[in-house]
Amino acid sequence: MKKVFNLKEAETFKHFRISRGKRLFDIIFAIIALLLFSPIMLIISILIKIESKGPVIYVSQRIGTGYDRFKFYKFRSMRLGSEDELSKMSELNLYLINKSNQMLNSELKCPECEKIGTECSPVLYIEGVEICENWYFELKRQKGAKTTFFKAKDDPRITKVGYFIRRFNLDELPQFINVLMGDMSIVGNRPLPLYEAEKLTTDQWSYRFMAPAGITGLWQIKSNRFQSEEERITLDNQYAMISSPSKDLEIIAKTIPTFFRKGNY
Repeated sequence: MKKVFNLKEAETFKHFRISRGKRLFDIIFAIIALLLFSPIMLIISILIKIESKGPVIYVSQRIGTGYDRFKFYKFRSMRLGSEDELSKMSELNLYLINKSNQMLNSELKCPECEKIGTECSPVLYIEGVEICENWYFELKRQKGAKTTFFKAKDDPRITKVGYFIRRFNLDELPQFINVLMGDMSIVGNRPLPLYEAEKLTTDQWSYRFMAPAGITGLWQIKSNRFQSEEERITLDNQYAMISSPSKDLEIIAKTIPTFFRKGNY
């Protein structure tokens, strides 16, 4: 049977708790940040309301520590109703195949699973196409196809204000509220949309959920737009295993320059 996201598997992660010291640091940091950025947040809120109809804050469901679900806050950077097109866009899709390396339908069938007469498990969903995870990685090795984590640049759904606040990551500021609420930490692994988290329930992929969901982390300071999913998972898993107060401070210090890195949007 196909492996699916289920509560029993999630239960094994619920024993993980953020340390009191880290939680205290998160609260103090978030309060200071909200006080410092409150004038900027007010201006952004006004500009968003002036440019387009809709709420100032965009709320979505995300999966964080221990597969816990929570409401994730960002400044709205897209026109109202554009979320209906998200499934057709690549912005949140971690598993895009390079168009120059499109796989033929005949190649999508996993010979190993067919040989033993079982359904593929676990599976990935790539641009609406279902493929066995193990066979996908084998095809990548054979063909050298590149998989990228992609942000859609020049997306027509993004407002002018939205483009600016994304360029400098200002759309992330409301997440300090998530930190105060205990949903996220300042440093951790990025919380994922539900449909992405459902695909990451294998032992290889699930270690990332043993760390706090964070505003910034190893991936943010080391990644680029064309990073493969293996590289991202390695960084996420690495943080889950080596997280410490000193490492968190190092990540925070290295995060500041990334706000002005060319190519952010």
